[in-house]
Amino acid sequence: MTHDHEPDNRRRGVDLEDDEKMPFTAHLEELRERLIKSFIAAGAGFLIAYGFKDKIFEILIRPLVKVMGEGLTLIYTGLPEAFFTYLKVAFLAGLMVASPVIIYQFWMFVAPGLYRKERKILLPIVVLSTFFFVGGALFGYFFVFPIGFQFFLGFANEKIQALPSMKEYLSFSAKLLIAFGLAFELPLVLTGMARMGIVTDVFLKKNRKYAILLFFVGAAIVTPPDVVSQVLLAVPLMALYELSIVGAKVFQPKKAGEEAAEAEGKPPEADTPKTGHENENGVSDDQDARSEVSSPESGEKNA
Repeated sequence: MTHDHEPDNRRRGVDLEDDEKMPFTAHLEELRERLIKSFIAAGAGFLIAYGFKDKIFEILIRPLVKVMGEGLTLIYTGLPEAFFTYLKVAFLAGLMVASPVIIYQFWMFVAPGLYRKERKILLPIVVLSTFFFVGGALFGYFFVFPIGFQFFLGFANEKIQALPSMKEYLSFSAKLLIAFGLAFELPLVLTGMARMGIVTDVFLKKNRKYAILLFFVGAAIVTPPDVVSQVLLAVPLMALYELSIVGAKVFQPKKAGEEAAEAEGKPPEADTPKTGHENENGVSDDQDARSEVSSPESGEKNA
């Protein structure tokens, strides 16, 4: 028996029919195919990027070269250092080139196991997470790199000369770019948690001071061991945290009273304190007392 479509209100945990189930070996086979295609895409991206390795590394070191000035260049102290550095550059660039294919393979493997509502949520999350990661890496490249390199090269003088090597620079810059890319995912993560009801904007505001402490501790862990990189990462995290509070306030689930008021086009009614107990007819005790006092007066007027 075949089903044209799955009911949208199907609850998780309900057993499917036997003809809807997919054997575990079939899942492994599909996973194998998706991984092979991803590896092929990454390999193709590596080969393409290796053909432009010099240009890619030149773009990567451009912020440092501008700060160093004319006559100063990077060095390599070991014979195979330049070769392996170019391999790493080509590998990282190849992953970026192949990332659309890798994300697509991941999506095609996960999507069949999700409900329609979950698919509608997950796809924008994948797109937005990519956007925020790239935005964080670009922020680190264009704004943080020049400031940090200017600070580090400021210790050079007539007796001390800075001679950064290719290997050390690639390791340093890659760590910073990945750290800033992951840091810029903070608004998306906290907004998603607020949407699921895990946190609220009030909770985030209340724990702001603890979040700031965690930002500086986390920045000290993920960045190279220097205060400048730590501060340059922690300060944007503080701004992103404030953006997360706004996102949580907008996207967090609304209360039942607010939803009903929006459906009727009326503002939510505030809870007003009651001055007395209401009887079974919905009339308060104060209203009953006033009616009893006024009844003799009305009787005299009628007489």
